[in-house]
Amino acid sequence: MDAMMELKLTLDFACCGCEENVVVTVECRGEMLRDRELPAVRVPCPTCGAINQLSFETNGTVRSVRPAVCYRPLPEPSVN
Repeated sequence: MDAMMELKLTLDFACCGCEENVVVTVECRGEMLRDRELPAVRVPCPTCGAINQLSFETNGTVRSVRPAVCYRPLPEPSVN
């Protein structure tokens, strides 16, 4: 049986909201890291608060940064 793959990476990217430089350390583990699909993580910007969706390679190379999509609908105000 193969051992579970574990990674600790430092990712450096420009925020998709304010373009400030952001550095974050992520820890990943699991069998999915061996798949061909790129791992992804959501990272809030400490400057503007925008949520960035990062896709990256297991060597730490950031492949894409885009605004994260919120799937929860926002509540509508009451008319009362």
